[in-house]
Amino acid sequence: MHSADAPASQRILLMPHRSLTMREARWFFASLCIPSLTIAVLMTLQGYWPILPFAGLELLALGLCLTLNMRCRKDTQQIVITEDGITIETRHGTRITHSEFSRHWARVKLRRAKSHWHPSRLTIESHGRACELGSFLTEEARCALAGRLRRLIGRVDESPRLLPDDCTIKV
Repeated sequence: MHSADAPASQRILLMPHRSLTMREARWFFASLCIPSLTIAVLMTLQGYWPILPFAGLELLALGLCLTLNMRCRKDTQQIVITEDGITIETRHGTRITHSEFSRHWARVKLRRAKSHWHPSRLTIESHGRACELGSFLTEEARCALAGRLRRLIGRVDESPRLLPDDCTIKV
């Protein structure tokens, strides 16, 4: 509930979709290690010894990639838009960064990639500073977020009225 004099704000919480839990990740890794190492050991016993180190390197690379992916599963970006400003809190691992912009002078930019192989970049910019948003989002979700932010923030020198409700959106 909000009192009549409470400032209006909109809150958008961006989180990457990581459905794999740590336990499931371990099971997945084990399900790949057991057959791969079994085949490598059998081939080594038949005299094809170079297969074992390559299988080990392959599984080491997979384990490293899986570990890095699992570390990023709790990364978030929170965007809070008030009548006066925009605050962006980015959590990447244990590091937290804050960016603040004046809502009246901020611009939402969605830059298309030069190649279709690369994703677009969504930024909020003001006075020569920029903050990238939703780098982990799909292209469709990034475009939808850009549209929502444009409606909430408006163009430079134009600040649309905010609803008094505080709403949280998970993308």
